[in-house]
Amino acid sequence: MKHIKKEKVVFFVLFVVVGLLSMKVPFSQMVGAENMRFNLFDFFGPIAGAFVGLWGLLTVLVMQLINWGANGFATEATSIIRMIPVLFAVLYFSKNFRKLTLIVPVIAMLVFWAHPEGRAAWYYALYWLIPLVSYLFADKYVFARALGATFTQHSVGGAMWIWATGMKSTLWISLIPIVWRERLLMAIGIMVTFIAVNYLLSIVREKTSWKLSFASINKKYAIGHKS
Repeated sequence: MKHIKKEKVVFFVLFVVVGLLSMKVPFSQMVGAENMRFNLFDFFGPIAGAFVGLWGLLTVLVMQLINWGANGFATEATSIIRMIPVLFAVLYFSKNFRKLTLIVPVIAMLVFWAHPEGRAAWYYALYWLIPLVSYLFADKYVFARALGATFTQHSVGGAMWIWATGMKSTLWISLIPIVWRERLLMAIGIMVTFIAVNYLLSIVREKTSWKLSFASINKKYAIGHKS
């Protein structure tokens, strides 16, 4: 029992540390996507729930709060908004909570359309139907799971952002051709990160005394798996 408890503590501490470090890596600059603003945490954060369920959500929340404190506890609405959407991506990517989050993009669409600027750019919110479609394939394909997670995150962020900033409809419309490229890249990043972390954890379980009995590891992407 003590060994399992120690494993949990070390696992969560390492997960938080890696998450905080990933926040410092501006991936968009690495790939030359100057018009896209995201870092490696956007790939790493959503996968937490896949391994440890609700504890993954709490771990990501801890990362966010530590990062918020490190940046001076900024109280601007936009700073607060940036912390919340990824939590819904965690829930969607976690198999145990995915079905519960299907209502989230639907509510986000209604909230977006309730704003005058949102109604003028109503078709922007149609992007948020993607998590509903992705759900049909999420159990079979990691990419579909990742795509649904990143667009769920996008829906929450969009619904909150329009009410916090009143951003003009013309700006939302101008973002339409950018969103699909940004979210496609993010979904690929989430998928690759999940497979890599899953494989690494399977190696730890297979080759060391740390069995990580509390962690859910996908056998399909584990060491020794045969297609």
